Amino acid sequence: MRGPLGECAHILREVRTRLRTRGPRAIPVTLTACGGILALQLLQHQHATTPWVNRLGGVYASLPWWQALLRTPVSLFVPDPWLPVWGLLLQVAVVFAIAETTIGPRRTLTIALLATLAGTSFARCSLWAAPRWPPGLLPADLLVRDTGPSAAVVALGVFVAVRHRAWWTTALIITAMTVEVVSLPNLAGYEHLTAITAVLLLTAVRPTPGPTEPVTLTR
Repeated sequence: MRGPLGECAHILREVRTRLRTRGPRAIPVTLTACGGILALQLLQHQHATTPWVNRLGGVYASLPWWQALLRTPVSLFVPDPWLPVWGLLLQVAVVFAIAETTIGPRRTLTIALLATLAGTSFARCSLWAAPRWPPGLLPADLLVRDTGPSAAVVALGVFVAVRHRAWWTTALIITAMTVEVVSLPNLAGYEHLTAITAVLLLTAVRPTPGPTEPVTLTR
């Protein structure tokens, strides 16, 4: 049984093979996501365009369901305006690229959207159930703008780890997210655990296939 370092090395070998074979064409979703995050970060700091970013991608637990669903695809790429965007870009570039080169662009985007929607659903259900089912958060904490790719990053990391049967890596991600919630309860932490739960249920219902053969190009 491989340890955490062995698991990571195994996954990264597959990633390196695909990137070496196809180059930037192997990660169109990753490149688009990074470009979108950077563009939306710049736009939301401009006085004239801030309201438009919020209308297109600002998701709140108090919104009607249909409106939240329409905004979810854009909300995935709207970063927190008060956090350093470069750290977020690095996370997305690394995790999305690993996912896209190992499970494909379509599945990467699907899981990212599923994780984002699962997190939004948690905030909405918690607000509806409080105080009967308090998640450890005040109602005011559930009404903040709920955007960004962090839940998608965590969910993709778990999905790729499970797909490669990297159980040490899976356990480390889940443990880290659990410690985050226990030590500092916050909406993002709960949403990360919700996204992980959604991914684990998905892999349980539909087991993920093993790693595919590296892509080769012929002249």
